[in-house]
Amino acid sequence: MGRIREKFRRMELEGRKGLVVYITAGDPDLDSTGEIVLELDRRGVDIVELGVPFSDPVADGPTIQRASERALRNGVRLEDVLGLVGELRKRSELPILLFSYLNPVLNFGLERFTRRASEEGVDGALVLDLPPEEAPGYVETMWKHGLDTVFLAAPTSTEERIKKIASLSTGFVYCVSRTGVTGERDRLSPEVRATVEKVRRHSELPVAVGFGISKPEHVREVAEYADAVVVGSALVRRIEELAGGPGWIRQVGSFVGELVRALR
Repeated sequence: MGRIREKFRRMELEGRKGLVVYITAGDPDLDSTGEIVLELDRRGVDIVELGVPFSDPVADGPTIQRASERALRNGVRLEDVLGLVGELRKRSELPILLFSYLNPVLNFGLERFTRRASEEGVDGALVLDLPPEEAPGYVETMWKHGLDTVFLAAPTSTEERIKKIASLSTGFVYCVSRTGVTGERDRLSPEVRATVEKVRRHSELPVAVGFGISKPEHVREVAEYADAVVVGSALVRRIEELAGGPGWIRQVGSFVGELVRALR
């Protein structure tokens, strides 16, 4: 059993919901990313989505786009992100899911990517722009190396598509709270609960909900019907605003601590 599945098993035994957070690797720099991950682990985060910088992040809003641009200016590439996970494994067993677009993976080489990811201690990947209909080869290669494959289900996903997503997913299924790109929102769409219910009809995997979740009250609301809550842009924005200031990583951790407490 991999780290992600073991984490969800433990949460179920403890009768609690999980917090998944996204950060962009290399923003503001690679060393800081490592320290942030360790701070997230100390604060009680359950899973980290580590974003691979990409020049055309079509599913991401302005906040994560800017983070990706900063990381690329720092020269951070997929090779560096894999190496960072390897270093983190010396100090943490926090489950890490790579959040990438397909181009960096194909450029690196799928077989090489999966082998290196497994060796460095990556737990799985979510490739945003890989449709499930075109994913069997990718999934087979990932599973061969013991890596989880996570796919996105949206409010617009049909029953047939959700069946396909469920059949190819391991670890958990990621439900998008609304159509469109990532980014903070004041209110959550009422459609998301129905999407989660649709996924549950076709899969026994845990369900996580993300996109637009930015406040403790959002976290509490989603935790009523999902197994985990994903927060990304709100955290990336705080990194952008605080980076370089005195005690900034601790301040980022304080925000995450509020989210963790909202789930307890």
